[in-house]
Amino acid sequence: MKTITISNDILEVTISTVGAELTGVKKNGAELLWQKDKSFWARQAPVLFPICGGLRNDTFTFRGRDYKMQKHGFAKNADFSVEYIGREKAVLLLSSSEETKAIYPFDFEFRVVFTLIKSQIKIDYIIKNLTDGDMYFSVGSHEGYAFTGSIENWRVKFEKSEDLYSNNVECGILSEKKTLLGKNVRIFPLKYEYFSTDALVFLDLKSRSLTLENEKNVQKIKVDFDGFPYLLLWTVQDAKFICVEPWCGIPDFVGENLDFSEKKGIIHLQKGEETSRTHTITF
Repeated sequence: MKTITISNDILEVTISTVGAELTGVKKNGAELLWQKDKSFWARQAPVLFPICGGLRNDTFTFRGRDYKMQKHGFAKNADFSVEYIGREKAVLLLSSSEETKAIYPFDFEFRVVFTLIKSQIKIDYIIKNLTDGDMYFSVGSHEGYAFTGSIENWRVKFEKSEDLYSNNVECGILSEKKTLLGKNVRIFPLKYEYFSTDALVFLDLKSRSLTLENEKNVQKIKVDFDGFPYLLLWTVQDAKFICVEPWCGIPDFVGENLDFSEKKGIIHLQKGEETSRTHTITF
């Protein structure tokens, strides 16, 4: 594994070339990113591509053929090349190969661009279809933010008031059943009990940003996710992290058609087309 570093006068950010995964975010020397603990979660900030979440039976079909793919796709374990690195910006590139085409039948270029702007990390996902035909994919983020004490000392402040309905998760697959966590909610105190089964899955938020705050309001992390229609929150009992996950794509639903081109939340690119999604994290 190789890591690269970008920095400015406020932030020092390290990134692994395996998965284009953030491995460290220090503000004025203090580490703010989860630093791995296999007894809770052995990742830190995996990039999700070309699916977000799980598939039923880890399978999708395309043009009559079955393909097997594990939860969150293959980019999180792939070797990215460093296309550019400067003091405050890095561009990592993953290109399709015979190995990827065995499980995902499309030619593509997938770039992850990290840019520091004062106390903010801007992360761009840029996807180009090099297939001689249509391409389908999802993309998302999964950053884990570190904290001390208990999650009950933290809360989420949404950009807008929300009726918080979370779709239930059954063995990694979504149910149409929903749990109501509160109506007309702007401030959402966090509790470990919310994550006893899996993540909180919000498919209908009006907000396009949120802020993590501790109870003393002395530490804040703001996540902007315009262009990402879905949002998940996740942790595990007694862990010292909370993941804020903007997704363009969702897990399969129970009983959903396995045809990849008809998957809910899937993004479609025509031949030669390119698109991008951006989210920012302000510390």
